[in-house]
Amino acid sequence: MANVKKESSSNAGGMFSGIVIVACIFVGWIIWNFIMGNGSNFEGGVNTGHPLPGNYLAMVYKGGPIVPVLMGLLLMVIVFSFERYMVITKAAGTANLDKFMKEVQASVVKGDIDGALVACDKQKGSVANAIKSALIKFQEVKKEGFDSQAAAETIHKEIEEATSLEMPMLEKNLTILSTLVSLGTLAGLLGTVTGMIKAFGALASAGTPDQALLANGISEALINTATGISTSALAIVMYNLFTSKIDTLTYSIDEAGNTIVNTYRHFRGTQK
Repeated sequence: MANVKKESSSNAGGMFSGIVIVACIFVGWIIWNFIMGNGSNFEGGVNTGHPLPGNYLAMVYKGGPIVPVLMGLLLMVIVFSFERYMVITKAAGTANLDKFMKEVQASVVKGDIDGALVACDKQKGSVANAIKSALIKFQEVKKEGFDSQAAAETIHKEIEEATSLEMPMLEKNLTILSTLVSLGTLAGLLGTVTGMIKAFGALASAGTPDQALLANGISEALINTATGISTSALAIVMYNLFTSKIDTLTYSIDEAGNTIVNTYRHFRGTQK
């Protein structure tokens, strides 16, 4: 049942990602064509003219046909970053995670497992669910009277199983963000190359080089370079930020698991 639920969730997540990717490219093209390419941004009222002085929208529009792709990639970074932020925040729970961990650990050390379970129910989220599973398993091994080693293995196994069900969703779209780091750079480089081809084409023309075409080619190259670097930089920052948050959540679960195991060992020691 859990596998069926996990598979259906994965399919839904893959469909969502595909829709977002297509939608972002389309929206990027709309922004480039209708907003940046609006005639009011250019001399003469048409987008074939020169950009008005200080009009950055028109300048970016002159970056050429690679710009809408870069705009789409930038939108993907923003959308997937927002989506990951919402998911990870929900996984951490309703209250402050550090405060919750201290409360659970204090309850476990005092032997108040029921109090720790109540705290998990209030906190909610992936971390609380995993810790709750470990606490329930703690009560079971305590009732069965397992020795310390067997109890430790049982509790750690329960935590690993609970984590394997709760945590993978946190990393679902991080591969897209990491891919966008490279795609942003490569798309920007492609735009740079096409712009330089136009620039050198102007230099290679017979007679006096076409200065306007030369300037447009260099401008296109630089605009694509700047946009590609900006997209990659944002993707790197967001990817590292979310990876760090996920590591914190995983560490919190492991820390709680160790506290539960140590508490059981102490309990067994007092029984001897």
